[in-house]
Amino acid sequence: MLDTPAAAPFRLTSLAHGGGCGCKLAPSVLRELLAEQPSSAGFERLLVGTETGDDAAVYLLDDETCLIATTDFFMPMVDDPYAFGRIAATNAISDVYAMGGKPLLALAILGMPLGKLDPSLVREILKGGASIASEAGIPVAGGHSIDAPEPIYGLAVIGTARPEQIRKNSTAFAGDALILTKALGVGVYSAAFKKEKLSPAAYDEMIASMTQLNRVGTALGRDAQVHAVTDVTGFGILGHGLEMARGSGVALEIEAGALPFLAEAQALAQAGFITGASHRNWASYGEGVRLPEGLPDWSRHLLTDPQTSGGLLVAVAPEAAERVLADIRAAGFSRAAMIGRVVEGAPSVTVV
Repeated sequence: MLDTPAAAPFRLTSLAHGGGCGCKLAPSVLRELLAEQPSSAGFERLLVGTETGDDAAVYLLDDETCLIATTDFFMPMVDDPYAFGRIAATNAISDVYAMGGKPLLALAILGMPLGKLDPSLVREILKGGASIASEAGIPVAGGHSIDAPEPIYGLAVIGTARPEQIRKNSTAFAGDALILTKALGVGVYSAAFKKEKLSPAAYDEMIASMTQLNRVGTALGRDAQVHAVTDVTGFGILGHGLEMARGSGVALEIEAGALPFLAEAQALAQAGFITGASHRNWASYGEGVRLPEGLPDWSRHLLTDPQTSGGLLVAVAPEAAERVLADIRAAGFSRAAMIGRVVEGAPSVTVV
């Protein structure tokens, strides 16, 4: 058992059929559900809605201020309730950072199976979320709770930015360099954790990654040479890269050898620790991706691996790429790497 027994007398994950961003609906299912929804085109001040699958909604309050609004929640992927709260809160706040904004406040979203979970554990989940919000400099100012068959926790987050600081996922340009701020492999790690095959060092690495706030996104929004940003979560690097390509009307080339991975991710993927979400992701968007001939399945699964509280995918003008990468690393993202480029062509992702 990898968690501290005092913190988790039983496996919190045993109450959930899935965990983290692996709980997200497959991209194809989401597109089908949204297909006949009313258009938001008549709301002139709504700068970002559902059209491009961006990270948060953006509403223009006045000439100098945009309101950024998002919500994110999921079921536990770890057994420590305090760590679960921290992970879920970090993931939710990330959407504001991914838009180039600064968070202002959060509201808690809580669903708990009454009678199955000791109230002390629920309090630890809430404390964990509040601790991350405090690190982000915001309060958890309220929220809503329900009796639910599985434990669910997350936040609705409000932030702001100046209009010129908003960074969409649909504004990448051919010639841009691509930077990824965090290492990949969280889904593979969580699959190994569920089967009690994750080493203590890898567990610590996973927690550290998932609880690192993407606060560098605020600074990226102030950099005119940063053109587009999105966070890499449940659809994996290929899925969120494809969203950027489709929204921007360009093609992305990703260098497989340049991608950063958590220390044991490749070995665990080779050993078969793959999430169901990875399979669903590939089935949903594989037609928009070109892979190198002979790429093994385990390697492909790392590219569709769902990232809970993953890093930012950044499209930046080529002449500024080295500077921006250095700035990101200086902000505490030591595994940040240049992973490819944006090119002209039909929207797609090619792995080279």
